[in-house]
Amino acid sequence: MSLIEDLVASYRILAEHGVIDGYGHVSVRSERDPKRYYLSRSLAPELVTENDILEFDLDSNPVTAGNQPLYLERFIHGEIYKSRPEVNAVVHNHSPSVIPFGVTSVPLKPIFHMAAFIGVGIPTFEIRKTQKGSDMLIRTPRLGAALARSLGPKPAALMRGHGSVVVGEDLQRAVGRSMYLETSARLQMQAMLIAGPRGKITWFDAAEVKASVPRQDYARAWDLWRKKALERIKAER
Repeated sequence: MSLIEDLVASYRILAEHGVIDGYGHVSVRSERDPKRYYLSRSLAPELVTENDILEFDLDSNPVTAGNQPLYLERFIHGEIYKSRPEVNAVVHNHSPSVIPFGVTSVPLKPIFHMAAFIGVGIPTFEIRKTQKGSDMLIRTPRLGAALARSLGPKPAALMRGHGSVVVGEDLQRAVGRSMYLETSARLQMQAMLIAGPRGKITWFDAAEVKASVPRQDYARAWDLWRKKALERIKAER
């Protein structure tokens, strides 16, 4: 199985589950050269095929693209790869249940074991601190670098009024975290509604987070999601 095939499957998985819409994207670092990464040309995720994957350097310049349209926000990926050598996959999404937490003072908290990584901390990137009056898009290396600084060593960061960025050591983990970040945000909102302003919610404690996060490679789920995605792609041919 090739890295490019896994990247295409990642696009399809996240689109199928509503984590990315027509504007999200996924990248993976090259296995041959850590100073290169792969990302689709500008295209709705559900339409991505292997022929749409392009190679970029870490300044987010295409190695060979011809006249292919490129994602305006490709700088998210290159700047994170520059700052996080252990990261090999990046997802940018507009996950709907996550967005409210980026525009309120209510923090995401670890409530669901499949998303225990939230307990490590999920910062919020405020684009106004770098550029006021923007259209919220990470259009430049400067904005990409600012987002990477906000992310720091964390597994994900919220992007106020925009979405989030999620990272992992491989596609399997970055996709799994993206899927369960959305689920956990929805469950947290449900728990808060049930509990009301005076009710109690039992969050994971630090020891539970520490015990859970290293185990979360999402292997079983990834195998299922990937198999279904590749079957759908095969049926299109």
